[in-house]
Amino acid sequence: MRGRGDSIYLVDVRQAWEHELVHLPDDILVPLDQLEERHDEITPPEGALIITYCHHGIRSINAAAMLEKVGHRRVASLAGGIDLWSQLVDPSMPRY
Repeated sequence: MRGRGDSIYLVDVRQAWEHELVHLPDDILVPLDQLEERHDEITPPEGALIITYCHHGIRSINAAAMLEKVGHRRVASLAGGIDLWSQLVDPSMPRY
């Protein structure tokens, strides 16, 4: 999507220690257990698709649903999480 020039806003919903190990560039870290009280920090540019991600994709599905519940309309979860990303898109990324 970035390669096409699509406007995306990445939200990492893992814990800080996971984010320190590996993360996608230009993301924002808001752990899932803090998302409900910190959802106002999610401020994508107009028209951007919010993409939540985690390790394997389970937490990010819950995060996407929570963001939709509080009013965000363009939200998706990164299927397979950063683990699958590191296997299929960028094998130079460390896996854990």
